[in-house]
Amino acid sequence: MIKVIGIDLGKHVFHLHGIDEEGRAVLKIKVQRSRLIKVVANLSPCLIGLEACAGAHYWAREFIKLGHAVKLMAPQFVKPYVKTNKNDHADAEGICEAVTRPSMRFVPIKSIDQQDVLGLHRVRERLMRNRTALANEIRGLLHEYGIVMRQGFSHLRRCLREVISQGSNSLTPMLQELVLSLLEELNMLEERIAFYDQKLEEIYQHDERCQQPISV
Repeated sequence: MIKVIGIDLGKHVFHLHGIDEEGRAVLKIKVQRSRLIKVVANLSPCLIGLEACAGAHYWAREFIKLGHAVKLMAPQFVKPYVKTNKNDHADAEGICEAVTRPSMRFVPIKSIDQQDVLGLHRVRERLMRNRTALANEIRGLLHEYGIVMRQGFSHLRRCLREVISQGSNSLTPMLQELVLSLLEELNMLEERIAFYDQKLEEIYQHDERCQQPISV
């Protein structure tokens, strides 16, 4: 009977390596994505090890629904247990061994709600990076025309409006049109950031876990 399984996750193909109670390899297969749930569902409940990579939390939740125990591990902690040259079967075997180690540190499995919030944070962070890059581009562009703006988004917006409304001998009509377009793009980014800020604030206000004091 299979006691432990290591699964090397992929986009379309998954490699499984399973051992029995004596540590003997009793399962070594390659499975297409469309068949993975069916294959795992037909196994007796066992311990499944996964690397904490893209899709791992989804698969962990699905395997738990099927009655299995699932543990996630950071890839850098699994690497020492891969004995041969890196390939998918060797990775699955290394995962299978790593998940049984008493000293192994595991990654908590995220709920769907936690992944939703993480998704919001990721999108917001990307928008903030884009906003910073756009602001630097605007400052650099205008610097070439003798207009220097100090740091700060509020100062940048105010100076841009003044440049557009008052005009400047240093700015050609084409550049003024370009600056206006960049300001509109900046405003759009800030509106999107504000939208996600509001969504995260709503989650904070309605999630009791966020209201609990942090123990020091």
